[in-house]
Amino acid sequence: MGVPKERYSRITGKNEREICLLKGFPCRWGKCTFCDYIEDNGSDGQAMARLNRQVLGNVTGELGALEVINSGSCFELPQETLDDIAGILREKHIGRLFLESHWMYRRRLDEMRDKMGVPLVFKIGVETFDRDFRERILNKHADFESPGQVAEYFDSPCLMVGIKGQTREMIKKDIDYLKTYFKLGTVNVYNNNTTSIKRDEELVRWFMDEYSWLLTDPSVEVLYEITDFGVG
Repeated sequence: MGVPKERYSRITGKNEREICLLKGFPCRWGKCTFCDYIEDNGSDGQAMARLNRQVLGNVTGELGALEVINSGSCFELPQETLDDIAGILREKHIGRLFLESHWMYRRRLDEMRDKMGVPLVFKIGVETFDRDFRERILNKHADFESPGQVAEYFDSPCLMVGIKGQTREMIKKDIDYLKTYFKLGTVNVYNNNTTSIKRDEELVRWFMDEYSWLLTDPSVEVLYEITDFGVG
């Protein structure tokens, strides 16, 4: 997988915001079986900070909200970049920030909230609330037992559907949990990549038919392609 070229975009429709794909240090876990996205990182903090500053230079603040993503957790961004983000929020009068973090950082989220000084929407890559599938097949290293545990820390789970081995019942439970426990969420339709985890086309067709109503649900964003947010 090559390094993503598109690093800035604007999300319109649901939860309008600007979005920046930045570079950080390697994902601290980096062992999820379905992920080949962890190549977009580096070890030269100063070089990454320079690139990230160029990307953040596109932010206008016009939409009042910003999302920052990287190939890991926000805690793996260079400290200089985190300072730049906080500065842009103040300079551009941005009132809401979306960040993503792995479960392992759950007890540090308030550090980021204090640093940024604006309301944060913290996303987490849950993939599925089915613990056996999440840990044994996807190797997420996220040992929570229930959606309620996740909701204690995070605002918006990211689910993944259409993986071989998943079942309709698992997906139904995941969507029910998303709608019951969270105000926001993202559903990623799985796309084949360089890993051994494969897409179940029949399951994808069923999901897109059964849950077509999610496309107009203002609280849920459905990503059919990995570049649907305009970055990557």
